[in-house]
Amino acid sequence: MFPRSLTYHDNKSFFLFGPRGVGKTGWLRRTFPNELYFDLLEARTYSQLLADPTRLAERIPHDYSGWVILVEVQRIPELLNEVRRLIESRRLRFIMKCSSARALHRKGVNLLAGRALTRFMHPLTIKEHLLVSKVLPIFRASHYFCACSDLSLLCEAYDFSSHPEV
Repeated sequence: MFPRSLTYHDNKSFFLFGPRGVGKTGWLRRTFPNELYFDLLEARTYSQLLADPTRLAERIPHDYSGWVILVEVQRIPELLNEVRRLIESRRLRFIMKCSSARALHRKGVNLLAGRALTRFMHPLTIKEHLLVSKVLPIFRASHYFCACSDLSLLCEAYDFSSHPEV
């Protein structure tokens, strides 16, 4: 797996949207290896939280101050009301990974306006592609073309500011 250029704020909850297979779960596991995960693809976790979303609060230690990560949160949209309550009452920080933003929008659920940011993980950005590509592109440097043998030089020479951050 290779690094992704995804930014987040240390003190602000966020949704992580993106199509299946772009590396959301891998990025979460690498970036937040020791945090509290609730995977809604696990049958027991899913059935318990579906039956009673307030069980989420019971499963988070009262003195916990790290990130709480909900994987495939679109499976239980009602859980977002409990997330909102926990953000406000216990000042917890959540990452809500979701493969289908459409599923949440279609159900008209609480998207935590003002309490959670939105981040998107797309398939490789141009910068990421250049960093992992085995083929080094040729770029115009000054008045001549040259093959770049140093990716850091290429990334410095190429203006990535015109591309949106992911």
